[in-house]
Amino acid sequence: MSAPVATIQRGKLAAALPPPASGEIFQTLFANPACRIERIVSHGHASASGEWYDQAWDEWVALLAGEAVLEFDGGDTITLTAGDWLALPAHCRHRVASTSADALWLAVHCTASG
Repeated sequence: MSAPVATIQRGKLAAALPPPASGEIFQTLFANPACRIERIVSHGHASASGEWYDQAWDEWVALLAGEAVLEFDGGDTITLTAGDWLALPAHCRHRVASTSADALWLAVHCTASG
């Protein structure tokens, strides 16, 4: 049995990108109680000094376009280019150190596995 077409959502990840703003722009593409998928547009964005993400959920993130540098609590950094992805467990303290003007992300947030 197929789903009625009216319940199917569809889109293009790189379509209708918002213009540059003062911070990252988050758009929820799909959500249910266990999972949320977001498109994130970063126009040269970086986290504020001393600002850390410390999320209660697991996150899988892919950089679809551009470049970015993530910094982790403890000083490690990871440089990402288009096509790279990371899986971050819950409470993995990290921040966005820098992004290129054309950085486009896909982030999947899920209930913590641990």
